[in-house]
Amino acid sequence: MKNPCEMIARYILPAFRSLIAKGLIDDHGFTQVAAAAKLGTTQASISYYISSKRGEKYINLLKNNQHVQKKINEIIEGLVTTSFSSEEVTGTLCDLCIFLRDNNQLNLIQGDDVLHKK
Repeated sequence: MKNPCEMIARYILPAFRSLIAKGLIDDHGFTQVAAAAKLGTTQASISYYISSKRGEKYINLLKNNQHVQKKINEIIEGLVTTSFSSEEVTGTLCDLCIFLRDNNQLNLIQGDDVLHKK
């Protein structure tokens, strides 16, 4: 059985990053390079994120979660206004993962019972 954090890193974090990258680019006019700099990643990763090649299975499920969308919007606004540090982005993403896990919403990854246990 895999550790829940490993599963989140593989499936859920790419979906979060995709939502953030799309928000920065589509709603705030960032270039892929500028979005990559804000997220501490590469332009190639941003390209994958905005084409939904990373985490696409989970993007729509997470986008429809009001709590997740609120936090993603907070991250985007914090990055746009430069009021969020990279540590704050990481902390907010960790909080989101904990929220999903504590509220049994990680059943997005079917067949991985480890994600349902606390």
